[in-house]
Amino acid sequence: MQIPKLLTLLPEEYAVTPDGMEIDRYGNLILACPNFADMSKPSCICMIDKNLNVRKWFDVPLSERTHEARAMGLAFGPDWDLYIVDNQGWSKEPALSCQGRILRVRMDGDIIEKVTVVAEGMEHPNGIRIKGSYVYVTQSTMASAKTKSGNLVSGVYRFHLDDENIHINNTLEDPNLFISFETKNPADQYGVDGIVFDQEGNLYVGNFGDGEVFKIQFDENGNIQSNVLFAKDPEKLRSTDGMTVDQNGNIYVADFVVNAIAKIDKKGNVTRIAQSPDSDGLQGELDQPGEPCVWEGKIVVSCFDCVVGGDKWNTEHELPATMSVLEVPGAEL
Repeated sequence: MQIPKLLTLLPEEYAVTPDGMEIDRYGNLILACPNFADMSKPSCICMIDKNLNVRKWFDVPLSERTHEARAMGLAFGPDWDLYIVDNQGWSKEPALSCQGRILRVRMDGDIIEKVTVVAEGMEHPNGIRIKGSYVYVTQSTMASAKTKSGNLVSGVYRFHLDDENIHINNTLEDPNLFISFETKNPADQYGVDGIVFDQEGNLYVGNFGDGEVFKIQFDENGNIQSNVLFAKDPEKLRSTDGMTVDQNGNIYVADFVVNAIAKIDKKGNVTRIAQSPDSDGLQGELDQPGEPCVWEGKIVVSCFDCVVGGDKWNTEHELPATMSVLEVPGAEL
């Protein structure tokens, strides 16, 4: 396995919990910081250039209702508007329950030109990807939609790029609910999280608690043609947080629970390519990896370093927050 290296330390004054990433039109790495480890700090979007200079780009626009915002997943639309998952409910504060939003932010340089609320009222939105005219968002918990067995239900929502002010009820009857999943692991009732498209347009979704990745194929009308379990290997993949794909169709998954990054090839074979013991991450160790992103020919990993307890290898939050980097393994045919 690889030994991860340190990409950069993040400035403590505004970035204490890094999460989702995207690459802008100029090749900069754009990073969401929900800052759950210190809720006194506003959630912000950071920019890391190719010389690894880090700066705050902008603070995430606050909800008029809650005066809060907590950015997780990021995705650029075809017009380079930035779509942001605002997951206020992650903090478990009652006043922020079911206040999650999907935002569309248009920037003019460093100035916010326009903010559109695509959807609101979401319980626990998390990952986001854009394909064609649609935004796909994972929602990791849907408490009111439990199965007869009592297991957690989660799902993927689909919105049109130009949708505005869609209210979500967090039930199976939501018109924008694209597909739902059940998490069967009683020890980790946390649902779908990581999400990514491959070059052929197939959608992959990771069920965090069960450590599974599903492959969803579309028909010619954009509806679901098939949904099958694509990858599962409990010895090499315990959990599925953020996911990314390389130019050869290999998927990389942040194994949040056990401080690891897994590779899934095009046949669904799982390989653990890096793993770190519990640490402060200051030497580049995987300190609770939240999301990988292929950038400048490397795999960059945000280290969430915030959740403790249960089977999580992480035992405490340390500062400064860190970003790790790995080599992209050789392509497998």
